[in-house]
Amino acid sequence: MLSKLNTEQREAAMYLDGPLLVLAGAGSGKTRVITHKIAYLVEECGYAARNIAAITFTNKAANEMRERVSLLLPGKSAKGLVVSTFHSLGMTILRAEAKLLGYKPQFSIFDSSDTFKIISELTNSGDKQEIRDIQTQISNWKSAFVAPEQAVVVADSADAEAYARIYMRYQETLRAYQAVDFDDLIHLPVLLFKDHPEALLRWQHKLRYLLIDEYQDTNDCQYQLTRLLAGTRAAFTAVGDDDQAIYAWRGASIENLHNLRTDYSQLRVIKLEQNYRSSQRILKVANALINHNTKVFEKKLWSDHGIGDPIRVYAARDDEHEAESVVMKLVTHKFENQAKFSDYAILYRSNYLSRAFEEQLRAQRVPYTVSGGTSFFDKPEIKDITAYLRLIANPDDDPAFIRAITTPKRGIGNATLEKLGSHAGLRHISLFEAAFDVQIEQLLPPRQYEDLMVFCRFINRLEDRAESDPCGELLDELLRAINYETWLYDSSDARQAESKWKNVEDFIGWLKRKSEADEKSLIAMVQTIALINMLEGKDKEQEAVSLSTLHAAKGLEFPHVFIIGAEEDILPFRDSDAKGIEEERRLMYVGVTRAERTLQISYCKRRRRGKDWALCEPSRFLEEMPQSELVFAGGHAEAVQVVTKDEGMDKLARLKAMLAKPVAES
Repeated sequence: MLSKLNTEQREAAMYLDGPLLVLAGAGSGKTRVITHKIAYLVEECGYAARNIAAITFTNKAANEMRERVSLLLPGKSAKGLVVSTFHSLGMTILRAEAKLLGYKPQFSIFDSSDTFKIISELTNSGDKQEIRDIQTQISNWKSAFVAPEQAVVVADSADAEAYARIYMRYQETLRAYQAVDFDDLIHLPVLLFKDHPEALLRWQHKLRYLLIDEYQDTNDCQYQLTRLLAGTRAAFTAVGDDDQAIYAWRGASIENLHNLRTDYSQLRVIKLEQNYRSSQRILKVANALINHNTKVFEKKLWSDHGIGDPIRVYAARDDEHEAESVVMKLVTHKFENQAKFSDYAILYRSNYLSRAFEEQLRAQRVPYTVSGGTSFFDKPEIKDITAYLRLIANPDDDPAFIRAITTPKRGIGNATLEKLGSHAGLRHISLFEAAFDVQIEQLLPPRQYEDLMVFCRFINRLEDRAESDPCGELLDELLRAINYETWLYDSSDARQAESKWKNVEDFIGWLKRKSEADEKSLIAMVQTIALINMLEGKDKEQEAVSLSTLHAAKGLEFPHVFIIGAEEDILPFRDSDAKGIEEERRLMYVGVTRAERTLQISYCKRRRRGKDWALCEPSRFLEEMPQSELVFAGGHAEAVQVVTKDEGMDKLARLKAMLAKPVAES
């Protein structure tokens, strides 16, 4: 089973004598190590799959890991294996132990748009940036285990005190809705385990071996959760790379990787330095660049993929010229090498840099995808259906109640909801519970009251069957009863309605398949939905150029990569302090190590800032790369003559004509 691993990979897969840190460089096969170690634990070491947990950060990584393990452990030997994100594991723990925290097992999970709405109502503010700032502050407080009461006490300004009081009311609102936010999914299990040792013992006994991926990306909450679960046995393998720690801005701490040595004196460290992705030249540039950072763990990536093409550094006149030249080179290279559009990626530090490239790609009719687009679950029609599902799972979920009862419209307007809301507020109960209060019948006109009762009784009937009846059956019944398809066609033009209904059908079809495959009830599926960013199957590779931020590109690889906007104040980001510069350098390193065969880095001599032009300075990171491996073009005396736009278009037209000719039969 382990024969296909290299020496270091095999050593990491077989090591079980204590806690292990696997320092896995970019492209060094870390997923292979994790999946083979799981198989080794089950097949050779007597572990039951249900007693092993592999924890990662994204659904995509968890799905890939699950698929690879199923190939190594066919049949039932993988049954019960926990392969999940941190948030999904937290949700599982909270569902099982909800009563200890005063929650129902079918609590709701609020996403950022739900919490945005709550905070905007609490602050009565229309300032979107202020609301986002409060969201971030509350998230930071939760990650640092600062309770609302503590936040009020330690507030050192009027603004901080105001934010702390909003935090207190926000938590009260979540509790009233029997809801948690994403931070709570990690935060609450840690509090649970600290306050209820018997619950911690249960989970330590259940999860007897832990494998934690991307350990450098853990924040304090995730670090504490894994430490608690590992306990004194410390049966775990942490896999990470300090050179790819690029998420400090969202609370990740590279110190968690370094602290393993002080937390576990018997920690074993194994380095994976053989890279299976990139050419030697790309790795030489990457190694030289990252060596400018302070190091706790020294490592040097190497490859036997051959020397590879020189790395091109291109100086463009301005941002429009940069986009033109990159897209022209990309299209020409694709034709000359008979490559696919999906072989190419254009990577950048900030989202705004993609606009000029999107315009050029559209002009050349080149298909492309942009990372960080609208999530499938953020589409209004999906949120409509999800509101019903949330309400069936948890009738105390007021935001879901309001959306469901008004979409499609069923004779219940704002006046009815205001009376219901006022009564619920006086009684300190949810809107759904208030609907059944005897006094509501006197407060509402007979027709509105009857419409309200029809809706609430319908939800009750589905709730009664949500744990026992097949998920697919209930979903079909729900769609028929609310007549959503007809409402879409009545409220949108035919083309829009058709597209939205297709999304609903895709969503319902996916829910049916997943509930059947995972043997989950409708209730369990509702909580799963909140943790999934994209529909499985919607994420399949498309024949298109990838436009992506450097952050979003982590974990991906492409034969041909263009890194754009390599300028001071962009990469590295402006106003970065010494610590920030090191993170920016790691970000550039991540970009360089995405490339398999060719890499071009470009910058502009000037860039438009509003109506004015600003002169640009090349990124310091270009000087830190070995100059002998770089070929400069565009703005240097030794550069080759830059082709004009017209010349480039002529060359492209000739290539297209050449390719359009029928191939002579041999």
